[in-house]
Amino acid sequence: MAIAGTSETRAPRLKLGMVGGGNDAFIGAVHRIASRIDDEWELVAGALSSTAEKSQASGRALGLSEDRIYDDFRAMAIREARLKDGIDAVAIVTPNHMHAPVAKEFLRRGIHVICDKPLTATLPEAKKLAKAAENTGTVFVLTHNYTGYPMIRQARQMVAEGVIGKIRVVQAEYAQDWLAEPQDNKQAAWRTDPERSGAGGSTGDIGTHAFNLASFVTGLTLESLAADLQAFVPGRQVDDNGHVLMRFEGGARGMLWCSQVASGCENGLRLRVYGETGGLEWEQENPNYLWYTPLGKPRQRLTRGGQDTGAAAARMSRIPAGHPEGYLEGFANIYTEAARAIRAKQASRPIPDDVVFPTIEDGVTGVAFVDACVRSSKRDGAWIKL
Repeated sequence: MAIAGTSETRAPRLKLGMVGGGNDAFIGAVHRIASRIDDEWELVAGALSSTAEKSQASGRALGLSEDRIYDDFRAMAIREARLKDGIDAVAIVTPNHMHAPVAKEFLRRGIHVICDKPLTATLPEAKKLAKAAENTGTVFVLTHNYTGYPMIRQARQMVAEGVIGKIRVVQAEYAQDWLAEPQDNKQAAWRTDPERSGAGGSTGDIGTHAFNLASFVTGLTLESLAADLQAFVPGRQVDDNGHVLMRFEGGARGMLWCSQVASGCENGLRLRVYGETGGLEWEQENPNYLWYTPLGKPRQRLTRGGQDTGAAAARMSRIPAGHPEGYLEGFANIYTEAARAIRAKQASRPIPDDVVFPTIEDGVTGVAFVDACVRSSKRDGAWIKL
């Protein structure tokens, strides 16, 4: 993230704890890398696995002090809250069903939370967690990392400034193929288990990303949806493909496709937004470009760091145009926004207006989206109001 030069002494790094994300967890390593990119965070404590043995082994491998490696998250929350140099925030990178119980333990002790998506496995859990967080005064950040990409911030700014006029159509998709066949690994096991992932499979795992991105860029509120979900792989208990029609407040219409059985697709997150006077198109696999299509004029390619991008994108960039920035940097932007918000809270100052990150309210909306998709599909694609 671009930071203006200053002669002031930099503040000490914020202290980060982590629940989940041990040695064999992909997303835990991503969070740790992202937290370090802008040098705002230092990992000092963790309950890194559901078993004490694995947690201890992972903590030692990461170089944590022996007395800051915990066998369970409750012990960690209790002790860290009492320590003079206890953690400022906890990163929750567990399977979905553990997000709520872990978050509650830290929230009740005034510790800020950075939580992986989706917020929870069920909608009742999400609502209860939001209620629990409401009066704590803590910062709650949901790591929908794609909202940290510079050209997504550019698209959001252009929509807000009315560049494409009133929005008419929103098309979002997220296509992968890694679950096209039965998989025998830890990552697939919990994501296809409704007890741990929740009732939504691809809708919860990647559909929430596509939906969140559409909402983040357009600012639209979803009014109702009709969903057709499938589990194409025999014996799979959650969906691995879904088509969703969406109606937004104000009259805009949308369609969302999420799939983890789309052969040949790696990480095909794509967003297209069309208004009365123009359109915007972005795809995650080429994240440094945003296509602007003004009505009746030639298509324009806007580039990250280019002359035609605005302040919102510039804040999210670190290096000159032509150098690729992507997944890890987008994730890092969320961690740095979280740091700015937490530092403001600690200094009893308002969070700066330009600090933007997915909130717990966004998380509840995402879980409500998944819940409505599952209910609609069970009713043969009936329209469901959110």
